Amino acid sequence: MAKLLQQFAGMENGVTMNTSAAQGSPDIQFDQASKRYGDVLAVDNMSLSIERGEFFSFLGPSGCGKTTSLRMIAGFEQPSEGDVSIGGVSMLGVPPHQRPVKMVFQHYALFPHMSVAENIGYGLRQRAPRPAASDIDRQVDEALEMVQMTGYGPRRAWELSGGQQQRVALARALINRPTVLLLDEPLAALDRKLRRDMQIELQTLQRDVGITFVLVTHDQEEALSMSDRICIMRDGQVVQSGSPRELYDQPASVYVADFVGKSNFISGKVNTVNGDAITVVNQHGHPFAGVPSGGAAALTVGSDVSVAVRPEVIVLGAHNSSAADMDTDVAVNGRIKNRIFLGEHTEYLVDADGLGDVLVLSPKHVESTRGTFEPGGTVAIGWKNDTALVLEDK
Repeated sequence: MAKLLQQFAGMENGVTMNTSAAQGSPDIQFDQASKRYGDVLAVDNMSLSIERGEFFSFLGPSGCGKTTSLRMIAGFEQPSEGDVSIGGVSMLGVPPHQRPVKMVFQHYALFPHMSVAENIGYGLRQRAPRPAASDIDRQVDEALEMVQMTGYGPRRAWELSGGQQQRVALARALINRPTVLLLDEPLAALDRKLRRDMQIELQTLQRDVGITFVLVTHDQEEALSMSDRICIMRDGQVVQSGSPRELYDQPASVYVADFVGKSNFISGKVNTVNGDAITVVNQHGHPFAGVPSGGAAALTVGSDVSVAVRPEVIVLGAHNSSAADMDTDVAVNGRIKNRIFLGEHTEYLVDADGLGDVLVLSPKHVESTRGTFEPGGTVAIGWKNDTALVLEDK
């Protein structure tokens, strides 16, 4: 395994990389890149850098442009305008097989008539000049060790579980020493527990090999748990990019806050602005305070906004509890509409006075001391003002 990992220091795949340029350049650079399919603008003027060694994710709903962006890196699509470069070298006109990238597809695309070893060594056997058989066997064994499948070489692909097939697809891609590994929703076909196990394995593998991983997914939990940096897309455009914590704690818009994690939104208009303290009045005339998030810092009185309150920051208390009773800044009465036990926490849906449905996540350790609330029962909910984010309504 150590020998195989060392080989990633000098990577080529048909394209001569400018080493000095690559050292000072991002691994991947989108420079005002757009992709059109007739009248449909799938990717709109994207300018984005992916740094060397990052685990980077494109996240968004179906049709947002994330897969098209990945295909432009891979070479399956050429930009209609702009440029895409890898390691400081423009990839315009460079076919997929000459790019220093490899791709792992959602359904793995393994050859069912080949053994595991034959699948992994396929790319090596297509090289000219072709490596010696003993060299191919050695590299295949090292690749199997890297994905923790030593001894599985003689098996057929159809004899493997979904998780094992995914590891074989990864080994087949990595044995060719790509500069960038592209992952097109590779965990979508796995069950929840196996998907979580494979997320951890992918993170570990990426740290071990030290190359750039680019993942496309619509699963926010998958992107948040695995990525160094995430790009949120909508209608072919980059809405916001940043670390998982930045996107969760400081979303730039209602769209991002709603897509990354769960949020409760209180719509209204800005009533007062005092530095980082903003007061919003909702449609029922109730004031709520919060702190600006992202672009909301430039909001003025009268602006249409939403106050986002994450369900895990909301406190449940007895009916008619005051803010002081709950150690919060806000206190609103309500009625429990639904309760779902999820193991580590309980999810409550509360019909709050003047707010409508509010989602609350109550940790297990709190439930063990305070007890649970029953559906149909009356409660109070509250939160601190500094946990409420004021966002632009877009």
